[in-house]
Order: sequence, then structure tokens, then C-alpha cells
Amino acid sequence: HIPLDELPDGSIIGTSSLRRGAQILAKYPNLEIKWIRGNIDTRLKKLETEDYDAIILAAAGLKRMGWSDDIVTTYLDEDLLVPAIGQGALGIECRADDDELLALLAKVHNEDVAACVTAERTFLKEMNGSCQVPIGGYATRKNDTEIQFTGLIMSPDGKQRFEYTFSGQDPIQVGSEVSRVLKSQGADKIIQALNEKEVIMLA
Repeated sequence: HIPLDELPDGSIIGTSSLRRGAQILAKYPNLEIKWIRGNIDTRLKKLETEDYDAIILAAAGLKRMGWSDDIVTTYLDEDLLVPAIGQGALGIECRADDDELLALLAKVHNEDVAACVTAERTFLKEMNGSCQVPIGGYATRKNDTEIQFTGLIMSPDGKQRFEYTFSGQDPIQVGSEVSRVLKSQGADKIIQALNEKEVIMLA
């Protein structure tokens, strides 16, 4: 059980996320990233039987499966690992004319979370992001009136990093402003190149 920042040079880290892999390489260029697939049980088994020195998993998934903290060496905070867009938020759909269900859902609706997710999803849409792009975003309620949002775009190798934080009252405007700034810095070129590569691979 060795913490991430104490792993020796050349250690192999397993992840299925381009976003996580890019951020780990940016912080720890001495480590190597190797893609890992499968459910939680499969990945934990691969950690034991294949050439992985560590793997990165979502803590929420481990907790849902009932795994105890004794298999976790490090919890990675948002300063090291900007999360995926909308990570941790739950959305429920229902028919627009189902007044009874709408009334029930209104009781569990969280306006703060909805505003934060709106900022994040606005950023994702305007950046034309997808699961094939190392893109992340983290919005929080800064105070009673303002939302603070950090958007992140990286190259898969972790060598290029575009990050910007902005605060405002309108979540759509906040997400749009972060997108505008990152585009002005050239972050959209990374997304365009990766999306074109995906099209070529699918052709």
C-alpha cells in the first residue's frame, strides 16, 4: 500500500479515463499509464494478476460495492484530479404531464447542484467535448449568489494543459466564459485533433 506520490519511477498506473491519465502524467511524468477495462471486481483482479502497480477508480463506485478503505491508498482531491463533467450528480427524467411525479421530484431537487451541473454541461457542449477527450470541470456554489467553475482541457500525454476558473451568477454565462477563454488559448485545437482521429479510426 504505497501512496501515489511515493511510487517509484516507471510504475504502471491503470485507468480507463483519458482525463485521469492525462492529469496523472502531468503531475507525475515519471509514471506510466496503461489502460484497464472491466468492472470493479475485474480491475481489482487485474491489479493483482497483471503488471499494474496501482489503479485509479471512482471512490463512489467502491463504496457502492461495499469495498472497505483498506484497499485505498490515496483519495485524490480536485486540485490534483479535476473530475468529469457532472460527476456525482444524479438526474431523473419523467413525462412533462406527470404532475404527481413532478411534485415528488421537486422535493428532492437541489437548485445548487442543478446550477453547478448547468455550468459544467454548458462548458462541455461549447467545447464540443466527448469521452474521447481529456476534459474536466468542477463547479461549486461560491456563495449565495455566485458559482465558481474550473474548466480543464489536456492533451492525452499530459504535456499540454489549459485550465481556467471563473465566477458569476448565471451558470450558463459562467460555463460559456470558461469555454471562450480556453478556446482563445488554443484548447479547442486539442479537441479537434482528437475528434478527427476518432473519425479516422471509425472510418
